[in-house]
Amino acid sequence: MKEEERNNNPPDANPYAKDISAEQKRKIDGLRQAAEKIRIELGKAIIGQREMIDLLAVAVLVEGHVLIEGVPGIAKTLTAKCLAKTLDIEFRRVQFTPDLMPSDIIGTSVFNPKTTDFEFRSGPLFSNVILIDEINRAPAKTQSALFEVMEERQITADGTTYSMSRPFIVIATQNPIDQEGTYRLPEAQLDRFLFKIEVGYPNIEEETLILAERHKCKHTAESPDISAVLSRAEIFEFRDTIHSLHIEEKLLRYICAIVGQTRNNPFIYLGASPRASLGIMHAAKAFAAIRGRYFVTPEDIKDVAVHVLRHRIMLTPEKEMEGETPDLAVRQIIERVEVPR
Repeated sequence: MKEEERNNNPPDANPYAKDISAEQKRKIDGLRQAAEKIRIELGKAIIGQREMIDLLAVAVLVEGHVLIEGVPGIAKTLTAKCLAKTLDIEFRRVQFTPDLMPSDIIGTSVFNPKTTDFEFRSGPLFSNVILIDEINRAPAKTQSALFEVMEERQITADGTTYSMSRPFIVIATQNPIDQEGTYRLPEAQLDRFLFKIEVGYPNIEEETLILAERHKCKHTAESPDISAVLSRAEIFEFRDTIHSLHIEEKLLRYICAIVGQTRNNPFIYLGASPRASLGIMHAAKAFAAIRGRYFVTPEDIKDVAVHVLRHRIMLTPEKEMEGETPDLAVRQIIERVEVPR
């Protein structure tokens, strides 16, 4: 069934619906409009990539981290920068390199001769939206510095713990082709990303439009004027609205059945953890909300499952040699698990 048809069905025709108040409906409608504003603003700079834009909007609304993977030149970094411009919160960008040290991103203690004491000077991680470009170029020592802050939204330095300003979202990019000077991300770190978004090449119509739009600009350095459409307070309000969305218990079991199949599959060496189940639930709620619904359906779960699970499972060497991918494995699992009615 098409999304438009699902949204136009009356609530009592959907077995997953539940009666809500007029105030709740108003909040959902406001959230849907906010997501559309983000799409419009990003559309000024990004041609196509509708799925990636929706996933990034969902990540912002649930305060989840995102890993964007794709070959160079397909607007990964540009999309992340433009997304940050749509949010009225602080943004910083960090370029990861092989010689980057943990103190370069966390911060370090500096001696102050006036007070004859050491003072902590915060690094670029002390912000709201952090764009980490080419995250797989930093060594394991620097990668480990991200573990605590991505999960607990806090940084411990010299025995002192500093809480991060909320919201706190990490958007990281990586190139899957270039292997020289790169380091594989640890599984524990990958598990901290809500989504892994794989971005492909544009089709010929989209690429033609990209050229036409850039030709109009005349100057390659000219960037579109993107406005902030979401404030900090609105992000918190929408996040609370999403968490309060209705989801049937049978759909919770459906999520657990999908994730459980990744742990009991003979062709999957490493299955997904309960963090993946939570990620699917939160993301499915957000997808329902930006589509104007106040309840979750199986289609919402299916739409986010691949993006939540693809970086959390490891195939057996035999299956990798046969050319199977995590995406294919997850889709096969979704097809096998019975949809609750």
